[in-house]
Amino acid sequence: MVEVVERRKRYREQVRDEIKQVALGQIARDGAAALTLTGVAKEIGVSGPALYKYFAGRDDLLTELIIDSYASLADALSAAASTSAGSPARARLHAVARTYRDWAVAQPHRYLLLAGTPVPRYEAPADTVDKARAVLAPLLEILAAGDSWPRADALRAELAAWIADVPAVADWVRDGLGPAPTATPDVALAGVVTAWVRLHGVVSIEAVGLFNGMGLQPATVLAQEMDALADAVGLD
Repeated sequence: MVEVVERRKRYREQVRDEIKQVALGQIARDGAAALTLTGVAKEIGVSGPALYKYFAGRDDLLTELIIDSYASLADALSAAASTSAGSPARARLHAVARTYRDWAVAQPHRYLLLAGTPVPRYEAPADTVDKARAVLAPLLEILAAGDSWPRADALRAELAAWIADVPAVADWVRDGLGPAPTATPDVALAGVVTAWVRLHGVVSIEAVGLFNGMGLQPATVLAQEMDALADAVGLD
């Protein structure tokens, strides 16, 4: 009996994985806004209602695709941070930034699920914020090595208030900084926010093809942005 239950469980997971792969293919081809369970069912070769045994609806499927993408990106950045451990903080920042770009360029449809135009009539559950924090965690740990943040007093003040007012943010920053950090929490988080803005800006432009024809190398642009960030936050 146990074996039968396990076999059914494995089969269900296989079908769910197939559904998600087909959905990702449709998103890559037509965009996330065009995703429908009926369209996925047609491509798989089953009836539309059959898919409701595996996903409650389009939004449920989209949410899982977003969570999976956050997890994949977070794993990639964590691996890059671990591989570069022991290197100077600036070099580690570049390693993580390159990995972020590589992940996005290799699968822009997944990246745009996380950072592109919102899907009409879809609102991601609040717990996906935790998944986004996992993506930013390697940056927080690296930027904690900085000791200054010139010309960002207003941002630091806002973030310091946010850290104080939201326990979940305070816990995340505290965990990310680790023991005896050089940076204060507001400096480190200001660095993370700015790092994400710079990463997202360069990578999003590339993901939608806007660098095409400009004669610019996105990798060079990104490296310059990371050097500017490292200079600002005081990374060696």
